Amino acid sequence: MQFRDILYSVHDGVAKITLNKPEKLNALSWGSWAEIENAVAMAEADDAVKVVVFTGAGRGFCAGTDLTTASQEKDWPERPFPGRAGMLRSRYLATAQVYHCRKPTIAAVNGPCVGAGFSLAMACDIRIAAESAKFSAIFVKRAIVADTGATWLLPRLVGTERAYRMLFTGEMVDAREAERIGLVSQVVPDEELPAATAALAGSIARGPSVAIELMKRLVQEGATRGLDEQIELEQFLQQITHQTEDAEEGRRSFLEKREPVFKGR
Repeated sequence: MQFRDILYSVHDGVAKITLNKPEKLNALSWGSWAEIENAVAMAEADDAVKVVVFTGAGRGFCAGTDLTTASQEKDWPERPFPGRAGMLRSRYLATAQVYHCRKPTIAAVNGPCVGAGFSLAMACDIRIAAESAKFSAIFVKRAIVADTGATWLLPRLVGTERAYRMLFTGEMVDAREAERIGLVSQVVPDEELPAATAALAGSIARGPSVAIELMKRLVQEGATRGLDEQIELEQFLQQITHQTEDAEEGRRSFLEKREPVFKGR
């Protein structure tokens, strides 16, 4: 598939989705979101992909919605939801698709990350920030309600009171403050962001992907379950992983006192 607003590549088990409109700080049109949806669908369907990384080209991650685009709906790419399902599906659900991606996702945040771009980063499982990164739920500055899942994602990451403050004021949070409040897990110098992201993504990609994908599912769905039910489901899903080649490799490598070599099956 050919993309206009993003770049998509796969290397060593890592799919990289780069927002690629640097002249607009990677602001997103509906066409951009359609491309993101297609890229995520491609990554999920490809067993060679173990991790999905999002980042931005140029000096920023994403400036939010592109308010200057003149493109028409007829020019937008087809979305990966055919028929009536696609007709009835909100375009705002692209961040939900990222959140529910079966595979681990990482946002490598370089520079400004605001509005809908902020929601995209929050929808990822892990966020690494360059020192130049800045975050804002900037919607209030435009006198509109926050969208693309921001009101659901933000309080789950930073707590209700901090989320209220960011949503009500649109204040800009720098990388170090974002790390302090739990919005990102790591801050690195700008020039080290690609290497730090590649190291983390590579480490996850070399892991037992069946077990990792099931643990992601357990964590996400566990928020709506009681402890007893969660423990029982953990036991049930563990039986699935016991049947994988990776589990056998894990046991064998332990007995042979060496690092395991997992294959994702």
